[in-house]
Amino acid sequence: MAEPASRLQPSEPGPFGAHWDGRGTHFAVFSAHADAMELCLFDHSGRHETARFRFPECTDGIWHGYLPGIRPGQLYGYRAYGPYEPDRGHRFNPHKLLLDPYARQLSGELRWHDALHGYKVGSPREDLSFDRRDSAAYMPKAVVSADHFDWAGDHPPRVPWSDTVIYEMHVRGFTKRRHDLFEHDRGTFGALGSSEVIQYLKGLGVTAVELLPIHAFARDRVLLEQKLTNYWGYNTLAFFAPDPQYLSDGTLGQVKWAVRQLHAAGIEVLLDVVFNHSCEGSERGATLSLRGLDNLSYYRLDPEQRRYCINDTGCGNTLDFRHPRVIQLTLDSLRYWVQEFHVDGFRFDLGVTLGRETHGFDPGAGFFDALMQDPVLSRVKLISEPWDIGPGGYQIGNHPAGMAEWNGRYRDDVRRYWRSDDGLRGALAARLQGSADLFDHHRRRPWASINFVTAHDGFTLHDLVSYEQKHNQANGEDNRDGGDDNLSRNWGVEGETDDAELIDLRDRLKRSFMATLLTSHGTPMLLAGDELGQTQNGNNNAYCQDNELSWLDWSKLDTERGRRMRDFTARLIALRKEWALLRAPRFMHGRGEAELGLPDLLWFDENGRQLVSADWSNPVARLLGVRRAQRSGERVDIAVLLFNADSADHAFELPLPVPEFRVLLDSNEPLRDPPSMSASSYLLAAHSVALISADVDRDTAQRWTVEQQKAADAAAAAANTADEPAPPA
Repeated sequence: MAEPASRLQPSEPGPFGAHWDGRGTHFAVFSAHADAMELCLFDHSGRHETARFRFPECTDGIWHGYLPGIRPGQLYGYRAYGPYEPDRGHRFNPHKLLLDPYARQLSGELRWHDALHGYKVGSPREDLSFDRRDSAAYMPKAVVSADHFDWAGDHPPRVPWSDTVIYEMHVRGFTKRRHDLFEHDRGTFGALGSSEVIQYLKGLGVTAVELLPIHAFARDRVLLEQKLTNYWGYNTLAFFAPDPQYLSDGTLGQVKWAVRQLHAAGIEVLLDVVFNHSCEGSERGATLSLRGLDNLSYYRLDPEQRRYCINDTGCGNTLDFRHPRVIQLTLDSLRYWVQEFHVDGFRFDLGVTLGRETHGFDPGAGFFDALMQDPVLSRVKLISEPWDIGPGGYQIGNHPAGMAEWNGRYRDDVRRYWRSDDGLRGALAARLQGSADLFDHHRRRPWASINFVTAHDGFTLHDLVSYEQKHNQANGEDNRDGGDDNLSRNWGVEGETDDAELIDLRDRLKRSFMATLLTSHGTPMLLAGDELGQTQNGNNNAYCQDNELSWLDWSKLDTERGRRMRDFTARLIALRKEWALLRAPRFMHGRGEAELGLPDLLWFDENGRQLVSADWSNPVARLLGVRRAQRSGERVDIAVLLFNADSADHAFELPLPVPEFRVLLDSNEPLRDPPSMSASSYLLAAHSVALISADVDRDTAQRWTVEQQKAADAAAAAANTADEPAPPA
């Protein structure tokens, strides 16, 4: 490596980070309140500081300089000089080596030591004290990198939102127990891009993988001391760098290769990103990067006592998205992952935090405005987790048009329905139709609702029907962590059982959950492993379990139960792709017509009778039928869904007139092809879902309208009521 110059030379103030131009490297970092900034260079081991340079210029809060002779592979960090006045929000301490927020690659690990704190841990003055120990020995170092990769004509699949099926997975956990892969690749992008994994994903039929955080993250000290770790990764240290544990060959190219392989199979890659907080924790946390560079600019602080962080995230600190440099850091990171890694979209953890202005959450917040007009980012898939723990933190349906949102209401209502709670008929109907009550405004589409029953946070699908209580003892918090109300039911036995009837019931319920999810309008999201029967033994907060409790158990595919569930899920996804009525691009309210007199949506009960207002409020009604219809050329497609959350089998009469239907799927009959159906009724087992279809020519459909009107008039006369049909609440 060439010998660097003796000092940093003047340069332009941008771009941020370290950028090699072929003969040297330009460095730039933001701090509005620092008095001085230093660049520190380290040898290849990261243990020895070899040089230190003062930045020669600061323009508009940007410290910048150019160093000839510095090439890719050089390790570096920053030191910031300024006031250490916590009561005023300042926490500068030049004894602490700081990671570049724009670092694109890291070398070494964060090794916890009290020297990483800007104050003396254990001092009576707490964080008002000042620690003079050098932290460099315990810090990872940023690496000057050069982004060169042969994309070989890669093209993003650009799957339409209405056709999207998301599969949420953990890069490490998904492949760690895949014994058909090279051992050194398991748990990394080297495995994710393998032909074996891609063949599995294609066979399942999903169109997008949503990866739990892959940004470099810190492992909490308290967890490491308990022999645990931050498995999920919601503790970001570097927003531009992948975590080194996910790179079996140590190169950024491995991530790009995996993305290219997935794209070639038509599968999009979405990243779960954490910008709401950083790993530096509360005011008593460590000084690793943003806190030491400019605590007052990067974090939201109590305006009355700036010593203290505002904690709307529950993670100790909250990034301040009122500050333009925080918005810029976030957008630059997102754009980098799209342009350099070709990712297809993002899911924003605690997305409400990103829209917080001084007065609270605002869908017109500066970050959202900048994001939605960005020429690169506005063209990829954008998903928000629409809540945080701050004031007014539950904002489902209130994000800007163009974003999708995790629908927690969908999860809760569908769980309650299949748990056989009272009064869920109307709620289920609303969720089946894309949650129009939440999203049908500002010209939004059903895809804005990300429907899910399970996710990384909470029970797996298997555990949802096997446990009524959380069992998180392995997390070391005396079972206090994790949610207490899981809306689950064990159906008589807590945990695993050898009872064949109970096993059959639980498996049927899992299939019914999956059938509900994949026949609902909106965008379905599956949790990786649910299609295999993955269990976490009742642990609903496995964030710290980097072990076989969390890693997918691929041996379940060797069992009949595992294969049956996988095949049933794949069949559902295939049916969703085949039948447009299962993935409507627009909201259906029953006010339109597929053909003259044939409504596009009809709700009915087990007697085939159209539901009226009193039916929706019936607290013990656990049966529901819905008929969807739409014109397709010279024919009319019809799909009928039957739901039975009761403990007894029930025969459903289909609403008149009845053509020759085909039963496409029954969650009680996973092993055989359902028969053709010519009768006007269908016997549906307890806790089951059936999907029935027909397509008829338009002449037949028009003839139906006359017959249907006659039947409706006769029913109205018999009931002697003027009660009008009403949509669900």
